[in-house]
Amino acid sequence: MRLISREELLEKLDQRRDIKLLFVLGEQQYRAKHIPGSLNLYISREALEVLDRDDEIIVYCSNELCSASIAAYNFLVGHGFKNVCRYAGGLLDWEEAGYPLEGEMVASQ
Repeated sequence: MRLISREELLEKLDQRRDIKLLFVLGEQQYRAKHIPGSLNLYISREALEVLDRDDEIIVYCSNELCSASIAAYNFLVGHGFKNVCRYAGGLLDWEEAGYPLEGEMVASQ
């Protein structure tokens, strides 16, 4: 499994790299809080229709112990996506670093 660190993800976002950052938990969790620029895309047939197999894709969920991003990673790789990484630390790691967040549950920054 290819992993990406918090710092590497921040660098890609700062450089405005053309990546697909996927928050792979439910819509309610996404509305509450997510990393800016994230898509909330259920990893299913919908993902196969929306994503290109050559896209640079980074999946994340709530924290390192959350298995949703592992399942999403395996699903995408299993369907022929070539450039997939997992941000294992997820939302908790990002928030603990004090990096920006979006959503209904985010205190004004």
